[in-house]
Amino acid sequence: MADASSGAELSLVGIFDAVEAEVPERACLEWRDATWSWATTGERTRRFAASLAEAGLGLRRELASCDPWESPHDHVAIYLHNGNEYLEAMLGAYRARCAPINVNYRYRSDELRYVLDDSAARAVVYHAAFAPTLAEVLDDLPAIDTLIHVADDSGNPPLRGAIPYEQFISDGDASRGAELSASCSGDDLYVCYTGGTTGNPKGVLWRQDDFLRAALGISRRDGTPFESLAELGVAARRSSLRALPAAPLMHGAAHWNAMSCWAAGGTIVMQDETSRLDPADIWRSVQRHRATSLLIVGDPFARPLLDEWDRATAASQPYDASSLRHLLSGGAVLSPETKAALIERLGDITIVDVLGSTESGRQAVAQRRGDDHSGGFVPSSSALVLDDELRLPLPPGDERIGWLAQSGRVPRGYLGDPDKTRRTFPVVGGVPTAVAGDRARHRADGSIELLGRDSATINTGGEKVFGEEVETVLKAHPAVFDAIVCGRASQRWGQEVVALVSLRAGHNAADEDLRQWCRDRLADFKAPKAFVYVEEVRRSPSGKADYRWARATAAGTHNSSTDNSQG
Repeated sequence: MADASSGAELSLVGIFDAVEAEVPERACLEWRDATWSWATTGERTRRFAASLAEAGLGLRRELASCDPWESPHDHVAIYLHNGNEYLEAMLGAYRARCAPINVNYRYRSDELRYVLDDSAARAVVYHAAFAPTLAEVLDDLPAIDTLIHVADDSGNPPLRGAIPYEQFISDGDASRGAELSASCSGDDLYVCYTGGTTGNPKGVLWRQDDFLRAALGISRRDGTPFESLAELGVAARRSSLRALPAAPLMHGAAHWNAMSCWAAGGTIVMQDETSRLDPADIWRSVQRHRATSLLIVGDPFARPLLDEWDRATAASQPYDASSLRHLLSGGAVLSPETKAALIERLGDITIVDVLGSTESGRQAVAQRRGDDHSGGFVPSSSALVLDDELRLPLPPGDERIGWLAQSGRVPRGYLGDPDKTRRTFPVVGGVPTAVAGDRARHRADGSIELLGRDSATINTGGEKVFGEEVETVLKAHPAVFDAIVCGRASQRWGQEVVALVSLRAGHNAADEDLRQWCRDRLADFKAPKAFVYVEEVRRSPSGKADYRWARATAAGTHNSSTDNSQG
């Protein structure tokens, strides 16, 4: 339980209900041609919760009786594209004292089976388009006894025994849902599955009170905690926030942004096209809904958006993004060149680049407004860089490469995995700590220089190369649209640096030109030994690099380096 001296205990349901009580008729969600008020969303999610409870789903035991890697909840898998149903199903599950589970809709049957089995899901809310893949795995998952079918343009009929989504809501008793909601607690878990781009996805377990404070930063404007949920609700009255999370809600970056918007009493708006990245549709949605904030995922989202902005401007059909006050980015690198280009196009906005992970929450923020910006991330008070042995923090100005860590309010563990729980969430100096695997330096000015995931580090000729650093340099080249940098086996170097590059339309670049570009900006040993040109760099729908694909692609090309220099 939360310490009473630290303010009101926070839960996602408690926050929503406090805001709903203050602004029931305000728009809560806008998508395509529909608008749902706070009161309407509240009632729909209470009905959803009541139907889950009627199906026998809910809280199985108290959190205090669980080991850090155990969940006391029944789990509801959310297997959907973005839409009102995604956020309604999440909130409805929380009201029923269940924990929703985010499912990557790009998974094939084996990957889907793994996540549904690993999470011990008992219910699945799915879009009709995914019915064929889900049908392939259901016989192997007897624990799943509730299927909720969301119709879409695919025309696929409901699976056997599935209940249509709107019927599932209408069948629920809103008063029963309200009773369930009243029992929700800060001890209820928020569960988020990682992307699995470097290994199997893992379910990260947060107490909601810890998650809402450490990951979403919910507090008064001066940083102090709210003394009551009623106070939080009253503060929401003045909100004019209209947030568009452009990334898929199945990834943490997007639904964290949505939850933050709701906690502030704002309105979530969505682009029309939610099955793929459509830059034109995103700009049209910003314009039509008068979005005040836009969440993207680094360069993989920003670059197509900039290209579409320039295309429309050149065609004398410019977009109106004058409502935007903030552009937020997380989950992938947003390069300095891209930030500058966004500022140039969008003018009077603040770019907020958030550093963090599912395992750590928000650790640092870099802001840029016009030409007034800092080169590094300003760490939160709970962020630190630990030495290699995970024993001592590195002071500002220490040149050693350490582990980026978060202390204090951190996740309890990984679902079903005691060993990884102990490794990732150690107790350091008597304080619970999260070490997600990112390497970093603590600069002399107190800022943090993020170097990249240790799992993506390349060991070449006795030197360590962080792929993200090289990617950022490569993507600044005028001919390069996107790039992933990885290592592959080399008899001479152990590993050699390989860049997978997609070029901009109408541009060409020779290997040596790109290599020299890197050498002019980085130590020689960091320059790629080889380049593999691909039509498209493979990324997850959230924009995160698919390093497994990159390594497999690099390994399938010429394996002996023709460049014998090592700087």
